[in-house]
Amino acid sequence: MNSQQTIVTVIGQGYVGLPLAVLISQKRPDIVVYGYDISQERITDLLNGVSPFEDVSDEVLQSVVASNVFVPTTDASCIAKSTVVIMCVPTPLTAHKEPDMQYIESATSTVCEHIKPGTLVVLESTTYPGTTEEFLAPIIEQRTELKEGKSVFVTYSAERVDPGNTAFSLAQVPKVVSGVSDASKERIITFYSTIFDTVHPVSNPKTAEMTKLLENIYRLVNISLVNELALLSGKMDIDIWEVIEAAKTKPYGFQAFYPGPGAGGHCIPLDPFYLAWKAKEYDFTARFISLAGEVNYRMPEYALSKISYALNEQQKPLNGSRVLMLGVAYKKDIGDYRESPILRLIELLEKKHAVVDVYDPHVASFYLSHHDTVAREGLAEMPDLASYDVVVIGTDHVAYDYATIRTDATCIVDLRNAIAERGDSHVYRL
Repeated sequence: MNSQQTIVTVIGQGYVGLPLAVLISQKRPDIVVYGYDISQERITDLLNGVSPFEDVSDEVLQSVVASNVFVPTTDASCIAKSTVVIMCVPTPLTAHKEPDMQYIESATSTVCEHIKPGTLVVLESTTYPGTTEEFLAPIIEQRTELKEGKSVFVTYSAERVDPGNTAFSLAQVPKVVSGVSDASKERIITFYSTIFDTVHPVSNPKTAEMTKLLENIYRLVNISLVNELALLSGKMDIDIWEVIEAAKTKPYGFQAFYPGPGAGGHCIPLDPFYLAWKAKEYDFTARFISLAGEVNYRMPEYALSKISYALNEQQKPLNGSRVLMLGVAYKKDIGDYRESPILRLIELLEKKHAVVDVYDPHVASFYLSHHDTVAREGLAEMPDLASYDVVVIGTDHVAYDYATIRTDATCIVDLRNAIAERGDSHVYRL
């Protein structure tokens, strides 16, 4: 691929697309990268050098925009100029936990309207095995009359973005790639080798798609396992956190996972069900996935019972109690609250008529559910802790002063083991 002729369009400027587009711009200042998104508000912010995510700083964004190597746009005609088109769009589930393909289908339609012969198409969205070969490539061939492996090159490489991870940069995380044809595979290997430190080719796209699902299922099953053990430990009057610390002393054969109100983020709570859905085509029931998903889904209910118990110990009912939720993000030190179990916990609390305030230094406002059309505002600063009947540590952000929380709050439910001290009668753990 001639670098002088290479132009890239990254479709979707969210948690996956924006960091990828900026990385390509930094690694390949010899080419132009268009960041395409249908949201005018998002594109306006990017053009003004305002990044919506911690993983892309305003300074870095401003640099690549000012140098014209990264061009945010809502004009899909940029696809017609491009030799590489990368699709980074959401893959949610329907209410029945089946793949919702509307975003991939919409992005594919847009690509088909503008694509030119010779284009390398890369799907980055996490999805079920077979999507690239059975869904994406046939649509492109049928609607454009381009021939895969000859005049269009359709490939897959799942994103491995981990918001807030400072241990590994995006470029350092090995890139698993494959293509519908050998010619397509060679093209994606050649291109991504100029962006990522390591490129790992696999035999076909469904193997690459399954690889990403395995990574997420591994985490879901282990998080759900330790959550279930936390429930049992609570009944047996055993400190599960002490158990985990002891198990960690084994130098082999054990990796620590930690309990909490449930796994969040776009990947772990959702993506495994793509495989469970696909497995039904083969008359196969993915029992581990279903069970792990059920345990994960029920954790906010257990957290609710802990809060109710803590208030009862203070001779207070849940109904009418003032609850301060510290953190709504799905993990610490990021502003990503997608599929956060804290959202469901807030809903459960309010159904019991508790009065809930939220303070998260990384999330100024949020949508409580997918159906909401108006964002809910969080508190702008840490309030008077003593004015609340219970303070719930939902996300263990480093920014919180836990010593002050421990001293000033009259009742605490710690869902993240953030308060290390043991023995306080007013601190209740998961």
